[in-house]
Amino acid sequence: MKSQSKPARRKREKRVVPRGRAYVHATFNNTIVTFTDQQGNTLAWGSAGKTGFKGSRKSTPYAARVAAEEASKAAKELGMQEVEIFIKGPGPGRESAIRAIQSLGIKVRSITDTTPVPHNGCRPPKRRRV
Repeated sequence: MKSQSKPARRKREKRVVPRGRAYVHATFNNTIVTFTDQQGNTLAWGSAGKTGFKGSRKSTPYAARVAAEEASKAAKELGMQEVEIFIKGPGPGRESAIRAIQSLGIKVRSITDTTPVPHNGCRPPKRRRV
């Protein structure tokens, strides 16, 4: 048998993207932060689960801050300087994720809330009795 070596894959060259978008998806259980270019191609992302938080600790503002910092550092390595932030969801990590992005020196051009609001759609979950 003759061993065939696979053709060497070229490393994807790192693009420099000075401005882009940051999407913060804050649910009640987790917070996901995604950095994209202007066309919507994902450059960097982070979530509370990816940073090592498990269970109910994922749904804390601190976990959202750590996730946003991790994603922001990765985006800054690609040359990201300016972002538009789009927030979706009612989770506890909304504000802390925005503050974390700003604290790493990325300029925020605009903040848009794109949370979908039902026009009397599905019935919401019942209230918790603790």
